[in-house]
Amino acid sequence: MLGEAPNTADLIKDTTTAGFRQDVIAESMQQPVLVDFWAPWCGPCKQLTPVIEKAVKAAGGKVKLVKMNIDEHPQIAGQLGIQSIPAVYAFDRGQPVDGFMGALPESQVKAFIERLVGPGGGGAEELLAEAAERAKEGDVAGAAELYAAVLAEDPENLTALAALAKLHVDLKDFDGARRFLDMVPAAKASHPDVAGARAALELAEQAASLGDLADLERRIAADADDHQARFDLALGLNARNRREEAADHLLAIFKRDRAWEDEKARKELVKLFEAWGPMDPATVAGRRKLSAMLFA
Repeated sequence: MLGEAPNTADLIKDTTTAGFRQDVIAESMQQPVLVDFWAPWCGPCKQLTPVIEKAVKAAGGKVKLVKMNIDEHPQIAGQLGIQSIPAVYAFDRGQPVDGFMGALPESQVKAFIERLVGPGGGGAEELLAEAAERAKEGDVAGAAELYAAVLAEDPENLTALAALAKLHVDLKDFDGARRFLDMVPAAKASHPDVAGARAALELAEQAASLGDLADLERRIAADADDHQARFDLALGLNARNRREEAADHLLAIFKRDRAWEDEKARKELVKLFEAWGPMDPATVAGRRKLSAMLFA
């Protein structure tokens, strides 16, 4: 599985002597299982726990962690001849295949896991970051392939769904974008990534009906208070990725007539910010200018 696809409860759990066969032996037929033998009084155990849990989560489901309190369940530790704790044993295909003792640093724990499952771990976060970088560089096909790999393991990964929707918006494939947005569970529709993708789709569909921007520019040159022409020009500029210009035209409308069509310019500006994302330079600049007008 990839990064965020499995729940933490599926990757990390406590077990008992009675549950050991299912939680470790049976599960290790699917992927390696680490068994952390510990006790409440063991200081180094408390140091190791967050380190090994972090490494297991980063492996994205390629390895699981089972914790066993030897004070309450000493039998398995005794059978394995464990003399001191923390002790970690790796089981694969029903057999112990590797292990270590003591509270190792994170780098060594990660290296231990990589010996079992290979380097990298293939976490969703890494794939999403690489996909975003490829999209930024214009490698749409490469980005889409990586997002699809995340969805293959986690069909409801909101970041991947939203990103794929945005890629289809950029390609003017609005039906394709809508298909990905329709895959988002209704209860999660307000997630920032999803809301941003939906806003981008709505803006692109609006802009698609505008046609040539030159006529809009002529109308504004003839009448600076032609707010509808300026509004439509802002949509067209945004569709051409001229974000700061788009924001400036909406700000110009707001400055001239805040109440125009129930604050339509301000509301559209907020939708642009949502589509661009909170850290986009055009969003940061636009919010600063809007705030200056609102609180002047």
